[in-house]
Amino acid sequence: MGPLTPFSDIDVPAPQPDATYRVRLLHRDFAFTGLKALLGAADHPKAGDRLAGLAARDEVEREAARTALSSLTVQHLFDRPLTDADGRVDDVMRANYQIDAAAFADIAPLTLGALKDLLLKARPAEVRRIGLGLTGVMAAALAKIMDVHELVLVAKKAKRSATARTLVGATGTLSSRLQPNHPTDDLSCVTALVYTGLSMGAGDALIGLNPAVDTLENVSAILAHLDRLRRQTGAPTQICVLAHIKTQLAALAAGAPVEIMFQSLAGTERTLTQEFDVTIALLDEAYAAMAAGGPLGPDCQFMYFETGQGSELTYAKHDGIDMATCEALCYGLARRYDPFMVNNVTGFIGPETHRDNFEMIVSNLQDHFMGKLLGLPMGMAPCYTLHSEITMEGQQVATGLLAAAGANFFMEVYLSTDRMLAYFDTSGHDDQTLREIHGLKPAPDFLAWALARGIFTEEDGEVVRGPNWGDPRLFCANEIEFERLARTVPGAHGFENAGPRPADTVSRAVKANLAIAREAIHADLDPARLGGIAFRRIASRAHDRAAHLSHPDIGADLDAADLAHLRPEHRDVQIVVSDGLSAEAIHANVPDLVPVLLEGLERSGARLGVPVLVPFGRVKVAEPIGDALGARVVVTLIGERPGGDARASRSMSAYLAFRIADEETRARAAAFSGNPAIRYEYSVISNIYDGGLPPVEAAGVIIEKVLQILAHKAAGNRLESLLATRAA
Repeated sequence: MGPLTPFSDIDVPAPQPDATYRVRLLHRDFAFTGLKALLGAADHPKAGDRLAGLAARDEVEREAARTALSSLTVQHLFDRPLTDADGRVDDVMRANYQIDAAAFADIAPLTLGALKDLLLKARPAEVRRIGLGLTGVMAAALAKIMDVHELVLVAKKAKRSATARTLVGATGTLSSRLQPNHPTDDLSCVTALVYTGLSMGAGDALIGLNPAVDTLENVSAILAHLDRLRRQTGAPTQICVLAHIKTQLAALAAGAPVEIMFQSLAGTERTLTQEFDVTIALLDEAYAAMAAGGPLGPDCQFMYFETGQGSELTYAKHDGIDMATCEALCYGLARRYDPFMVNNVTGFIGPETHRDNFEMIVSNLQDHFMGKLLGLPMGMAPCYTLHSEITMEGQQVATGLLAAAGANFFMEVYLSTDRMLAYFDTSGHDDQTLREIHGLKPAPDFLAWALARGIFTEEDGEVVRGPNWGDPRLFCANEIEFERLARTVPGAHGFENAGPRPADTVSRAVKANLAIAREAIHADLDPARLGGIAFRRIASRAHDRAAHLSHPDIGADLDAADLAHLRPEHRDVQIVVSDGLSAEAIHANVPDLVPVLLEGLERSGARLGVPVLVPFGRVKVAEPIGDALGARVVVTLIGERPGGDARASRSMSAYLAFRIADEETRARAAAFSGNPAIRYEYSVISNIYDGGLPPVEAAGVIIEKVLQILAHKAAGNRLESLLATRAA
């Protein structure tokens, strides 16, 4: 792995005034003002772009935009970098101009239509060479003028491999990232899910866990546990805990086995810095730290990025750029670090970005094409949430097309249900089914290991499932150990298989629980079921469920009339309760949690405001409430999107928003985050329900964290950094 190009050495053309793109199509005249508007109108219709006012009004206008776009030269796009809301070329856009100058020079005079034709005709090596001369905007523009078969064909030709401990993405292989998440990071459940995934031949790309608690102590403990499991089973793979990059850097410095460094990316600097608490300088620092001290050594690829269309839109920080183009800009940034893995989770956010199966499927195909073309070793995670109209069958269509397009890896989430993040992804059963459909194998070193353990076997020169495939008992000392571990897995509907698929009894249980959990989205918040707590009720700008689900911004704002009645009270803590995406979560947890929370905070000497009830609220509704009431900390208890069974549909989270009210604290927070406009910092306590963190126990955790925030005048990553420093 070589040194990074100094960021100041990346040349970017000066921004130009918006051009007007005119086209006559079937005796009708169309005009699009500015490249952003043209790119947005040229894309397939998607909920997020409609919400942002960027989508074409109809199919004819969309085809007119595509006609105009295909006639532009590659040089034209190069000469017009997209700018942020202040007319500035931001750092994410600048990173996209780190391209192969010779490859660009060869294609600069071509129109996008001619470049598309060239890619369709070119051999794989030529496709890969051309891609290194493109920016994210160019890749997005190409994606918008390609049909499904073209997206699949070119992505397959652009397939790229990467190497850490294992080689992932070689021709003829399909790998998986084993994701053993648990609502409270229970290590016994993690063990059970790792054993189960490995027994299905999954995990050759990575064993990677999303932590419920993002602290140095917890992340280090999980890394140590995953490292023990890897060594115990002998599986040739690598491990990662997908915590915030600042937590991982602290764990690396403390000697934890941070083999792969992870971070989610965004396609605008405002989203990356203000919402993800990441700067490119921080990413450069992490790259340098891994090159110098990563456990796998500097000769491996060790960076891992996750992306997905829509995050910039959800945070209203897309700078007028459509979702697919923002996504491509993520890939242009990721390319700077020559990563081992990149995966896309389009569908993860919900109906405000992708409403139905078609929107999710086509976006995944675009994302895979754009990432591969720009030079990345792309894995995919076509996924969905229960408050969208996306279904398991739509997800399976997407995975089938992406496997045909040469995706390097998919997720392995047991029975497709993520038990911590409450969304639905591909499973080990899906991975093996796709291997058998397309004649693919796991990564070579991993396959040799799995053959030796009877997970796979060879028959007439073909690799097939062996006698131990799908049996996690393979890694247990005895049946008693297996039964003990299996009992810790939420939503474990059975370990029986039918070929590469779950047995029908298991599938029926999964589907039934999905149906029950989806119902929780439509339950109404009933104050009578909140244990007699005296709330003052405030309305958000989302006055009905349809608006609440489709428009994330209005649930984060207060009704103007209600806001006008609020006056500063200057309390230490203000509790806010909202149904969010599950009223049933509020009904199930608030009656037990809030009385204990109020009593504990009062005993600590904290001054409390009268609890507030906000129907149809979003997490960021804490900010207008905190500003209006002058509260130091706003504790928002909100129903999360329902998980994969009846119990998980009652999961609630607590978002602790610290309002930065003095300039000295603001200066510290700005220096830590790289965001000079920072106003709030957030700590999160998730998965509050009887199958995760029980509500009464959660009250104690919230109290402890609130008192830490008040004492240190910090929340989120900055608070955890202060606590870790003082503990050391």
